[in-house]
Amino acid sequence: MIIESATVDDVAKLLAFREEAAAWLSELGSDQWRRPYPADRLLATIEAGTVFMVRDGDVTAATITLSPDAEAGLWSGEELSEPSMFVNKLTVARTHAGLDLGGRLLDWAGDRAYRSGASWLRLDAWTTNAELQRYYLRHDFEHVRTVTEGGAVNGGPRVSGWLAQRPARLDAAHGLTDRAPVPTSIRLPDISR
Repeated sequence: MIIESATVDDVAKLLAFREEAAAWLSELGSDQWRRPYPADRLLATIEAGTVFMVRDGDVTAATITLSPDAEAGLWSGEELSEPSMFVNKLTVARTHAGLDLGGRLLDWAGDRAYRSGASWLRLDAWTTNAELQRYYLRHDFEHVRTVTEGGAVNGGPRVSGWLAQRPARLDAAHGLTDRAPVPTSIRLPDISR
């Protein structure tokens, strides 16, 4: 399987991934991702070069967004002063479920974060999805805290505020053929505003 940058041609596939994941999560009793994600926000992240697709032959198997930008209101100023990369919208197609492709993507993200100069790989997960939280804990993330104040980027109250992190680290064992551009060095955000 290869991993490469998403293109504007992937928008429909990414929106379909989210719908598929939301339907599966609903079957499990979770309300995660029921609100549609704005296509214009998705397009902006693709154009910023932070969305990546895993291809298994002609099939798109998974996606991950990896960015040096944190969602507002989640991480403290002190935490934001530490070089970090943030995982978002990690989704695996149901056709590739059960292969720990998500875990391999987390390892790829940690490797890419390390190569960009980050000390931390961080994420926020759905606050009511205990199984997802356990999944991240099994993949060496440590729970930092849960934030419930604020709003979600796609409207409504904050629902994804379970914060976790693990050190960024070199990890070629993910086994993905990386065709994404070489990561650039991250710049610390200006938190003085």
